[in-house]
Amino acid sequence: MSTRSSRATQTTEDGAAGPGDPSGASGDSSDRTGRLHTTPFSLLDRSRTRQGHPEAEALRDTVALAQHAEALGYHRFWVSEHHSVPGVAGSAPTVLAAAVAAATSRIRVGTGGVMLPNHRPLVVAEQFGVLASLFPGRIDMGLGRSVGFTDGIRRALGTDKDAADSFAAQLAELTAYFTDGPRPHPQVHARPAEGLRVPAFVLATGAGADIAARAGLALVIGDLRGREAMRAAIDRYRAAFEPSPLWPRPYVIVSGTVAVAETRERARDLLLPEAWSMAYSRTHGVFPPLEPAESISAREPSLPPKQRDLYTSALTGHIHGTEADVAAQLDTLLTETAADEFLVTTSTYDRAGLLESYERLARVVGVAGAELPERAGIPGRAS
Repeated sequence: MSTRSSRATQTTEDGAAGPGDPSGASGDSSDRTGRLHTTPFSLLDRSRTRQGHPEAEALRDTVALAQHAEALGYHRFWVSEHHSVPGVAGSAPTVLAAAVAAATSRIRVGTGGVMLPNHRPLVVAEQFGVLASLFPGRIDMGLGRSVGFTDGIRRALGTDKDAADSFAAQLAELTAYFTDGPRPHPQVHARPAEGLRVPAFVLATGAGADIAARAGLALVIGDLRGREAMRAAIDRYRAAFEPSPLWPRPYVIVSGTVAVAETRERARDLLLPEAWSMAYSRTHGVFPPLEPAESISAREPSLPPKQRDLYTSALTGHIHGTEADVAAQLDTLLTETAADEFLVTTSTYDRAGLLESYERLARVVGVAGAELPERAGIPGRAS
């Protein structure tokens, strides 16, 4: 863990990172530079597949990126859960988190997140109990309420479209396995989870912020395109927060895409593969592997109107540019939201460009290890 991150968070007796000083959530907004350089920064990698590369390579890339993130001094490294999505290899987040934790030694490791409607709370508690026992003081339990995006996937997972409506009840049952609180099956105990302090985070989609407040858990919230709605959800969360055994005070992580490069044009290029993949999925129902930026640029002039609108929309709301540009944009966002932490969720085809972006961002926000000239074992720009 970086020195800067250690100052920004407290550590409970069992090593689990707790929230920072509660005064940090409502600090003096005039301290703009101070907020940028004291806010912990973390990474989420979705294990996006790339055109011309095997899916297995995406998972190895994720593990290698986690090692790089640790060397740079980032605070956490999270992985995601997607089922039957052509462009995403990360389908088993707790398994992948175990691989990441085994390949690193200091950085916190977690999920962003495990989609609770797809699982039994007891099994999820057992999985995180095992992770926290193997890697004490380093495991985070990020939880979401999304379900599979097609009927076929939902049937295969044994769930349905309305399963998200039970998220709050599932969340209460899951956390009770750690605290030995009231639950539907009081005679059942999650081994070895019971008694462990594993920080729990709720990914805010829809009513997620309100559920996180009632459950007394940390909040992860994104979509930088809708800043006003995001700030309103954060305000509701802080106002309604009820302390719990896992989090004594509100803790807000704002997430979003950040791309940093030598020029604004180069930074924008890093955004193109994910934007195109998103636009394509909206018109074809398939989330394809990422393509090189130059291929997408060549296609831009001939895009049909509907796809062009979707593509343009997918390019908006992100933080990108030179180091000076990004410093100013992040400074404004952190001041507006009073976020306790920022989670970077960038995906792109160009692995070398992505690594350089994270190195530049580390310099911008002042994390330890920001200068890292050697990239041993990290895949570079592929043709």
